[in-house]
Amino acid sequence: MASKQTVVDSILTTSPSIPSTTVENAALIDIDEGLLMSSNVVHDLKEFRQNTETVLKRISRDATQVLFNSLWQLPVEQVEGNYLITLPEIKMWLPREKPVPKKKPLTKWQEYAKGKGILNKKKSRMVYDEASGEYKPRWGYKRANDDTKQWLIEVPANADPFEDQFAKRQTAKKERVAKNELHRLRNIARAQKVKVPGVGLTPTENPSKDHLSKALAVAHKSTASIGKFTEKLPKEKPSKFTGKKRKFEPSIGNLMKEKEKQLQMLEINAKKIPTIDVTKATNRALREEERSKTQERRPSKKTPKKLRGKKAALGGEKVRKGGGNKKTRGKRRL
Repeated sequence: MASKQTVVDSILTTSPSIPSTTVENAALIDIDEGLLMSSNVVHDLKEFRQNTETVLKRISRDATQVLFNSLWQLPVEQVEGNYLITLPEIKMWLPREKPVPKKKPLTKWQEYAKGKGILNKKKSRMVYDEASGEYKPRWGYKRANDDTKQWLIEVPANADPFEDQFAKRQTAKKERVAKNELHRLRNIARAQKVKVPGVGLTPTENPSKDHLSKALAVAHKSTASIGKFTEKLPKEKPSKFTGKKRKFEPSIGNLMKEKEKQLQMLEINAKKIPTIDVTKATNRALREEERSKTQERRPSKKTPKKLRGKKAALGGEKVRKGGGNKKTRGKRRL
């Protein structure tokens, strides 16, 4: 009984020191229940400079108390003996740590479709395969209606009867793959704003008039003389796809401009600093250090084994047998 009385007495003695849940100037504190955040501003700068720690503790306590008071005013649910509060939507949007990502540039087809108003219609991934009677992927591995798996190909009426249709199909597929890869690389170059040099013509099933004229111009210049001595066809029109002429500056001109250009070149060369691969240089230095330590740890050359036999008797000198007459035949020292 005495222990209970002491607890009550301690509560009564400490209760006046506990601050109240009501906060003065609560309307000046910004609260965002969605982020569980409250912020307060110091109004009396003179007091803040004199008692910084005390003022910070007081305004932090007031902001936290106001936040808890607002949370208890929200709807509360009891689930399995626990109280849950549904937080409202966020009021204050925090700034991003990193900049907003830039939009990827459109490909050539996307620009064309946007200009023409063409919308992408998503097709179903799985389609019905008539041969197997099952649903298979439309594209890719084990796709439905795969023409490459046919064991028999009908020869078209306008095709060469002795032509291998299987090899022709494989060649056409390789060309399509190469064409798609070329377009992919060109799209990357366009996105990076890099000029792509011309590499000829991509094969097409139905070439246009422009495509044929360009192919003819390329064929004309595909000679050792770059088309200078190539014979022209009768009534052939001049090619539209002429190369760009190089422009050379006159050998005699303004000396001041030439001087400026030379000075610019010297400045550019002077600014060039040789690039050093720090990682490679560090690894090389570590390897050299380990190699030198390994050589230091190695013992000196081993002592030669004891000489045996005739070589030991002669002091380790070489011996040659044979030669000479009967008197001098035998062993000679070298």
